[in-house]
Amino acid sequence: MKELVVLSGKGGTGKTSIVASFAALARDKILADCDVDAADLYLLLRPDEEEKHEFWSGQVASIDRERCTQCGLCRQVCRFGAINEYSVDTIACEGCGFCYQVCPVKAITMEASLAGYWFMAKTRYGYLSHARLRAAQENSGKLVALVRENARSLAQKEGLGLIISDGPPGTGCPVISSLSGVDLALLVTEPTLSGIHDLTRIVGVCRRFGVPALVCINKCDINEENTREIEHYCIEEEIRVAAKIPFDNVVTEALVARMPVVEYRDGQVAHEINNLWRFVLGALK
Repeated sequence: MKELVVLSGKGGTGKTSIVASFAALARDKILADCDVDAADLYLLLRPDEEEKHEFWSGQVASIDRERCTQCGLCRQVCRFGAINEYSVDTIACEGCGFCYQVCPVKAITMEASLAGYWFMAKTRYGYLSHARLRAAQENSGKLVALVRENARSLAQKEGLGLIISDGPPGTGCPVISSLSGVDLALLVTEPTLSGIHDLTRIVGVCRRFGVPALVCINKCDINEENTREIEHYCIEEEIRVAAKIPFDNVVTEALVARMPVVEYRDGQVAHEINNLWRFVLGALK
């Protein structure tokens, strides 16, 4: 089984649009949306939900009003302002447990928190493993690991040889969780100063975990000087540029139509993405 993750280092580079097109082009695969903080691959693929499960992670404080003597000590030690009128604001509570430790009458308990949900779904392109965190919840790295584990289990059960993951932006814990142990990372960037900066950061993360990487320069013609700078950087770092995709409003039109761009309209963008997919397949062998 091979596992490909598509990362960007920053949001808005077109990563999810490319993954959706890969979903239409690839065969014998499982899809995984590892961007659990802002999952949106399902918006394009329009899956039929087959399973929905709760994801419990972390803890929040809870005050037993009958045992509480209203001494005020918990409110004094809470650095997050989560305790008011001797009740806990579960959104503000960070689950540190300090109030639980200092309560003289043991009126405070730490309870598991419903952090989100994970799903198994069926799309017209195959199965999709995805998840969604609730507002103000953390531990997204654990949820990403669960999404990947579910995708692997289903791929083994169905005898499928490829997992394509839409990774989260940035370089933090969710990215590390989606990157560790994969066979190849496709890094989608754009020729802007922030795009160049964040590309160098995500390349460093890939190197740290020993994951080979390819680069796709999306919207390559919006700043040709920056595109050349990215190409020069990739040559210095011995990273192959797998594709340069031009800017085209057809991508936005495909998003509005909720279709992968390779299915929405034939043209230069669709042609480049097809070439990119063939390049990625060659690198996975």
